[in-house]
Order: sequence, then C-alpha cells, then structure tokens
Amino acid sequence: MPSAYLLVSHGSQDPRQITAMQQLASLVCKKVQQDLDDSNNQKDRPASGVVSVPKCEILVGTAYLEFSPEPLQNQIKKFANINIAKGYNCLKILPLFLLPGVHVMEDIPSEVLIASQALGQDIMINIQPYLGSHPGLGALLEKQLAATNVEARILLAHGSRRPLSHEPVEALAETLRSVTAYWSVEPSLESRVQELVIAGYKKIAIVPYFLFAGGITDAIARKQQELKLQFPGVNFHLTEPLGASVEVADLIWDLIKR
Repeated sequence: MPSAYLLVSHGSQDPRQITAMQQLASLVCKKVQQDLDDSNNQKDRPASGVVSVPKCEILVGTAYLEFSPEPLQNQIKKFANINIAKGYNCLKILPLFLLPGVHVMEDIPSEVLIASQALGQDIMINIQPYLGSHPGLGALLEKQLAATNVEARILLAHGSRRPLSHEPVEALAETLRSVTAYWSVEPSLESRVQELVIAGYKKIAIVPYFLFAGGITDAIARKQQELKLQFPGVNFHLTEPLGASVEVADLIWDLIKR
C-alpha cells in the first residue's frame, strides 16, 4: 500500500491561506492519484478487467502548526488513524516552510515524535525535506521575474532567529542575482532599498519569498507604496508569492517521493 501524506504549514487566521492550502493539497492529490493509476496499470489486471484503485482524498491531508483548534500532534494522530483504518502503515509529513528555522528544525519534529510515540507501531512517520530545500524554487522565482524590466532585485524572506537558517536564502539570492532582505530581522527591506538607491538603481524588483498571500504580503505591498513616496524617482515592481500552483505541487511531489 502507498503512503499517506500530510502537508504541514505554519497556519494563519487569514482565510486566503486556508483556501490556498486546500487548493495545494488538491493539486498534490492529483499527483498521488496519477501515481496510483500508473502503479496499478503496471500490475496484471484481474480477469474481470476491473481494478480497484484507492482514492487519494484520504491519503493527502493538511495540518497547521499554529492557529489551529488542536496542537499539531493531535492533527497528526487523527489523520494517521484514518489511514491506519484503511490499511496504510506509512505517513510522510511535508513541512511547507521556506526556511530551516525553529519551526522546521525543532517544533515540527517535536510534535511528530509525540504523535509517533502515541501511535506506536501501527504506522511509520517520516518527515520529508522542507519545501524551501528544493532547488527548483529558484527556477519558479526566475520565471516570475523573466518579464520584468528591472536593474536590481531584492529577495525578501520572513527571517528567523535560528542561526544559519538564512544560508539557503542567501544562496538562492545569489542564483537570482539579487540581494536579500528580511521582514522580521535585519537587513530590512527599507535599508536594502536605500542602499540600492544610493548606488544609482532606478528600477527595483521586490520578490516576496513567501508561499501564500496573507497579512505579511499585504504589509509588504503597503511598504512598497511608502517606498514609492519616499523615493519618487524609483520604479518598484512587486511580484506575487509562490501560491498554490501546479509548479509548486510538482516540487512537493518530488520531495514526497524522496
């Protein structure tokens, strides 16, 4: 039997993020269903020619680290028990985070351990690599920027208090030929813009390195308007967050299958 899959995000009170998570889970579900169909087609069909293929809706779930009525460990246990009842004995958890911060390196593993101990030997739980570790993210961001006519780029990530968590962002920024800024720690977006303006740049792209639209991306859009007033001679281009796209679902499916 194939594995069950649980997509875990930070969580939000913004309904847009809940909707986006459901859309992304639906896209991943299609990947799972195709994999089930392909696997089934490789097997010998029974004499009747009818093959029973399990539906992926029970195999792909969503869970949230914060802003959920229940702690993540309980969400994991409930989802696992549903699939145990269906005969599945493996659960893969995919952290939908872009930075290897405290949530990815400490909080999620801790919650998974508690859930795993409670479930015992009935199901094996594996944490897959977090979304931001996929090298294909650079190509997605570059695709967004391909049609922009800019002289400088700022890759704007959330930031983390965990040491070394910014290294993947810095590496990504280098491939995108951009500088980095962070929303929650220094260097800030405004300070980076000031540096670029002093250096003579007049066309600047701001690339929010966030998965879904939400309160922070709204705040970034407001900050962009403030920057336009502060630097009237500069043309700013703000790109969209990654979103619930087929391309992101492809990256998730690739990480799931590792």
